[in-house]
Amino acid sequence: MLRQDPARPRASRLRRLGAALAATVAVVATVAGCGTAPTAMSVPTPPAPGAPADQAALNAADVDAWLDGLLPAALQRTGIPGATVAVVRDGEILTTRGYGHADTGTGTNQPVPVDPDRHLFRVGSVSKLVTAVAVLQLVQSGDLDLDADVNEYLDFTLPRRYDEAVTLRHLLTHTAGFEERVAGLIRLDGRTPDLRAALATDPPEQIYRPGTVPAYSNYGNALAGYIVEHVSGTPFEKYVDRNVLARAGMASSTFAQPLPPALADRMASGHDAAGVAGPFEIVGTPPAGALSAPATDMARFMLALTGEPVGEGPLLNAATRELMQRPGLDATSLGTLADGPRMALGLFDESRNGRHILGHGGDTMFFHSHLQIYPRERAGIFLSLNGGGRGDRDSHELRQAVVNGFADRYFPGTSERPASVDAQTSAAHAAAAAGTYTDSRGFGSNFLTTMGLVGRTTVSVADDHRLLFEPGPLSATPALYEEVAPWVWREVGGQRTLAMRVTDDRVTAISHDSAFTLLPVEPARATAVVVPVLGASVLVLALTVLSWPFGALVRRVLGRPRRDPAGRTVRVLSRVAVAGALLALIGWAVNIAAIMGLQEVSAASLRTVQVLQVIGLLGVLPAGVRLVDDVRRRVGWHRVAASALILLALAGTGWFAVEFMLLAPSISY
Repeated sequence: MLRQDPARPRASRLRRLGAALAATVAVVATVAGCGTAPTAMSVPTPPAPGAPADQAALNAADVDAWLDGLLPAALQRTGIPGATVAVVRDGEILTTRGYGHADTGTGTNQPVPVDPDRHLFRVGSVSKLVTAVAVLQLVQSGDLDLDADVNEYLDFTLPRRYDEAVTLRHLLTHTAGFEERVAGLIRLDGRTPDLRAALATDPPEQIYRPGTVPAYSNYGNALAGYIVEHVSGTPFEKYVDRNVLARAGMASSTFAQPLPPALADRMASGHDAAGVAGPFEIVGTPPAGALSAPATDMARFMLALTGEPVGEGPLLNAATRELMQRPGLDATSLGTLADGPRMALGLFDESRNGRHILGHGGDTMFFHSHLQIYPRERAGIFLSLNGGGRGDRDSHELRQAVVNGFADRYFPGTSERPASVDAQTSAAHAAAAAGTYTDSRGFGSNFLTTMGLVGRTTVSVADDHRLLFEPGPLSATPALYEEVAPWVWREVGGQRTLAMRVTDDRVTAISHDSAFTLLPVEPARATAVVVPVLGASVLVLALTVLSWPFGALVRRVLGRPRRDPAGRTVRVLSRVAVAGALLALIGWAVNIAAIMGLQEVSAASLRTVQVLQVIGLLGVLPAGVRLVDDVRRRVGWHRVAASALILLALAGTGWFAVEFMLLAPSISY
């Protein structure tokens, strides 16, 4: 389904985001310290650029021995049930390997070892490569134009915020500008999805100008797949079955959901973090991630992508294949971001050791995969896991260990160390880049804008002219970068590069992966502003609610008279507002945590929470009247202080609701 933020598998990241927001609202006093350190596992350290490295012979015997030495121990250590792997080179399938179990067995059933030729794995967003091939086949035939307005190919109107047209080139490079969508991403109900309905009904807002901000989008890729369906007049699943899978000799692969009977009993079971097998996942927008395939078929697909003769014939002619594998956009729209890693048409630039490497990863709830091809070396590797492991990052770390280990073992670095920029210039550029950033892949038009509060990256100046990223791009740990060309930075001791775009001497975007960009956090949404305001507001509201029964009990025990009836109306209205604001924040926390866990939340539930939020916001008026009345009647400093705090707390939660779109008319997610 989703290619994931590469460093954080997206489904688990979403669940962590929801949990973090819930903790923010419910336990305000400890909001700044929420979270636990991710479980780490050993990943090969990349050789320093230019360092000598031994190159192993890429043959079946060596790669089998290397994989056998790596994967069984890693599966046992992480609790991932099974893995399937394929490696190709020079037009041949060097090896397909299976490790662990496709089915761990329950009750009287015996565990079933992974068979790479038989067992199907869900490859997640690696499916997008099949969709890209399908699009380019129709470009090659003249039925589609990469640079035409996609509305020419749709039977519904795609809304847009900007004058510039959205094109297929934008869709395949994740630069159409769409915000994130979560609803219907993955279901477990077994129902066949309706692609057109999923795309045409309430599409996401366009929050970036087309071609300018790489922002990964499942919706965008699925839209490209629907264009294939609409223009060809053939359902997407049938089109790719006939024109991509069958032509590549992938006879055991399919986008069908649920699986056809002939393949259903060959499906490997996906497992959650506790090792419990889950049902077959239904991806709501199939072109973005519905492919099920065995490793052997994925090997054939890699061969086809490198131009080797497999199956019924080539998927693309040489010119179109070359078009697919070169950067899809240039500085005309990307500006200086084009100096960093860029998307090809459907493929990520994952170059390493001076080698041109193209790839794509993918995550569903239960499966985690990665594919890489080396076009010049005519090689490729594919890996899929049927579980995420006990730790949030286990599957990501293992995939990186395999694909990076493959590159370092068989295609080690030979490049010279890149030149550096003079220290004075770097110091000025570092100062311009310092700040707090959030992911471009996010929400901007509805209540899920709150997700931008979590997972931020802090960039600070180190050693006068270097930059410290916390956490580092594609990582859970800090990373130090130095400038190697104007506004291009490289990881110190590593190989990751990033590029910056600058406006008025301030960095406005940092592209750190082909379809992922860091954007500056607006001052009003800075953590240093939001956490104190929201935290103090919730604390005051919670203490106020607790004080009501406590105060009544004290008056009763001590025999004190009830409060003066003067001002009773505004006191009651203030209490209603306090309860409404607090219940609204609790409601948001519960609903958002459910959504981030990929559970459906009803519109009625969200609208109810919005009504409570409005009650809290409107309560600023009676709270203000109450404060004035208390001051006028000289009821005592403690009551005046309490009234002032309540007013400030209601104003604080009201500001938060407005700033983070909690009251936006749209409740789409």
